[in-house]
Amino acid sequence: MDEPQRHRILMVSDFFYPNFGGVESHIYYLSQCLIKLGHKVVVTTHAYGNRSGVRYMTGGLKVYYIPWRPFLMQNTLPTFYGTLPIIRTILIRERISVVHGHQAFSTLCHEALMHARTMGYKAVFTDHSLYRFADVGSIHMNKVLQFTLADIDQAICVSHTSKENTVLRSGIDPEKVFVIPNAVDTAMFTPAPKRLCYDEIVIVVISRLVYRKGADLLVEVIPEVCRLNPNVRFVIGGDGLKRVRLEEMREKYSLQDRVEMLGAVPHAQVRSVLVSGHIFLNSSLTEAFCIAILEAASCGLLTVSTRVGGVPEVLPDDMIVLAEPTPVDMTRAIKEAIEMLPNINPQAMHDRVKKLYSWQDVAKRTEVVYDRALLCSDVSLLQRLPRYLKCGPWAGKLFCLVMMINFWLWQLLQFWQPSKSIEEVPDILILENEDNEICGKLRMP
Repeated sequence: MDEPQRHRILMVSDFFYPNFGGVESHIYYLSQCLIKLGHKVVVTTHAYGNRSGVRYMTGGLKVYYIPWRPFLMQNTLPTFYGTLPIIRTILIRERISVVHGHQAFSTLCHEALMHARTMGYKAVFTDHSLYRFADVGSIHMNKVLQFTLADIDQAICVSHTSKENTVLRSGIDPEKVFVIPNAVDTAMFTPAPKRLCYDEIVIVVISRLVYRKGADLLVEVIPEVCRLNPNVRFVIGGDGLKRVRLEEMREKYSLQDRVEMLGAVPHAQVRSVLVSGHIFLNSSLTEAFCIAILEAASCGLLTVSTRVGGVPEVLPDDMIVLAEPTPVDMTRAIKEAIEMLPNINPQAMHDRVKKLYSWQDVAKRTEVVYDRALLCSDVSLLQRLPRYLKCGPWAGKLFCLVMMINFWLWQLLQFWQPSKSIEEVPDILILENEDNEICGKLRMP
């Protein structure tokens, strides 16, 4: 009996462990579940400190930390063609069939997808964020996304709002875009063993303290909530440029005993911070999905969040209180949430999240996307160039020139170092035995 089709996937992004965030968690958990389904998964990211070269993570997940250093906000400096030799080598060594890039802001993602399409590999892209249309930074980013998605096989968005945003920004055919939400590891995020009393209401904030995450909104909301509710206390975990403003607010209103600043919270300690509270507060000004809300709900916390992006799609109405991103409406929502607390059952909330979201389901749905990508017909460079010309009268010509140069450099590399001279590595197939113990099986190419 023939084995089911197995994919060999290269996940590429500037955002991965040891850095922690929504994109990093998504790549890690998705990769682990795909490995358990029998697929080969390799991750490529840039070096983090002294973490360079090849590393192995849980489940046999292989990670290439290529020797590029972050330039801005964990992103590598754009080189266009500098990453071609190393990406080509990884693709050949690991016998990759699908290249899966993550996050529109990732330079390494865009370059890897460009090289993959040049070499004839199937390419899939996942967009994790929402972007605007008017400011200078978003205009440039949208043009880069238009270039990358002009020749992509399939794309994934984490919410329907994110899909609409991506389609409008890039002009990609909506039929190519799948909506697959994030998930949460409910085994890690569990409620406290004992239900907390309500003599003191603890509101937890765990977020990067930057403008996009609504840190300025917190500066206005927290003093007003503390004034109206003497028994409310805030616990704020996270770091960022706006942390100074929050500390100044705490000093100005003498809230040192009611606003606790934890600083950056390691991912392993997030659950312990969450279960110390009753309400989780998300003040983001833009979100495609927000995994933090799922983690809080899985720990049994009632969520108060701004009504932005894909947040309204995440939880049922009785598990979240939504508000417009204004101090007045956020204060109103927190008051409403406090009144709802006696009716909240943390364990029941955890069980509902467990049924709604699982990484196993995300992995199986992503398998379908890979299957669809492999069914896409192979096209030559000349057949692909018209796709770039549609990107604009000037940009289209520039994109065509970029791709032609990339093709010529690839041909030069093929001559200088033929593919057959690059040694292929054996696959390690991770299996589970009857006792759910992980065991490895070496499979030679």
